Amino acid sequence: QRQLVESGGGLVQAGDSLRLSCAASGRTFSTISMGWFRQAPGKEREFVAVSSWDNPYVADSMKGRFSISRDNTKTTVYLHMNSLKPEDTAVYYCVAGSRPYYSGSASWADFDAWGQGTQVTVSS
Repeated sequence: QRQLVESGGGLVQAGDSLRLSCAASGRTFSTISMGWFRQAPGKEREFVAVSSWDNPYVADSMKGRFSISRDNTKTTVYLHMNSLKPEDTAVYYCVAGSRPYYSGSASWADFDAWGQGTQVTVSS
């Protein structure tokens, strides 16, 4: 099994930048994809970004502000968030899976490991 631990969340002001990290441990040799979802209060969980091997994909609504990257070992994934807006306030969850995904069609259930989430709060 894989274990995922997120870090980097916090309280920032609108326009600020933040980088979230997610480190995988355990059965990491079969980790093909790592990504992020988020869930804002009262809203459904939504896809944010995924990286499969060295192929990143960011949801259209966040392109230009968010980017995703992985370290050389492919066991840590980062979500780089710029020009943050109050509507980006959410709990951000890291996910990992054994299959590649190259679009936002990946659903929460497509992955087989999920982090506990890290809170990002953007004040206006």
